[in-house]
Amino acid sequence: MSDEFIKPSELVEIIKDTTKVPGKDYLVVDVRDDDYEGGNIPNSINSPSKKFHDDVNDLISKYNQVPRIVFTCALSQVRGPKCARIFKEVTENTKKTGTNQKVQVLQGGISEWQSQNKADPKLIENYDPDCWEEDY
Repeated sequence: MSDEFIKPSELVEIIKDTTKVPGKDYLVVDVRDDDYEGGNIPNSINSPSKKFHDDVNDLISKYNQVPRIVFTCALSQVRGPKCARIFKEVTENTKKTGTNQKVQVLQGGISEWQSQNKADPKLIENYDPDCWEEDY
């Protein structure tokens, strides 16, 4: 099963669309764990991947009417896609969602997001450049 990805530029358009309400028209779920620092997408919620299994039912109950859910992690290669898959599977198994809910993964993750959008306060909050210095 391939995950559906959303390009950062597409998510920028959604966030900047003043008719769209975060948590109602779309929701960004950041599943980073201890690495959840240095900046995040405005109005996103942090649901750490380590305890995502425990939280997924609450997330579905709370946001089952939101038409678009976007998952992200550091690079959106492991945790983001995995949590999106779990969310989709549990949703389908419990039939707790509207049939049109779109579950996507942010292409390139928060690393790509911050490199493209760090200068725009509408697109990143809590930005700390020290957290993004490459030390490898």
